[in-house]
Amino acid sequence: MKIEMRDMKTEMQDMRAEMQDMNRRLTGLELHIENFTDKNVQLIAENFIELTNKLNQAIPAADKNLAYEVKVNFLINEVNKLKKAMTEIKEKIA
Repeated sequence: MKIEMRDMKTEMQDMRAEMQDMNRRLTGLELHIENFTDKNVQLIAENFIELTNKLNQAIPAADKNLAYEVKVNFLINEVNKLKKAMTEIKEKIA
């Protein structure tokens, strides 16, 4: 029984050492994410916003075209609805 207890103590010490190693690695990973990844993502986002603003200034017509495209798509859908309604009315009258 004493031998089994010693074995268990040894295993527990090994597990503690592994857990300490995992905690150290996890802390290192957290620091890496905080120091490098977060900052790099922030830089990419800031540059994307700047590039988008520059593109919008360089091609203001592109913004208007997109707005017109949305309006045209809406109008096409409305015309299709009206066509269906007119077809149904004609069928009822005939």
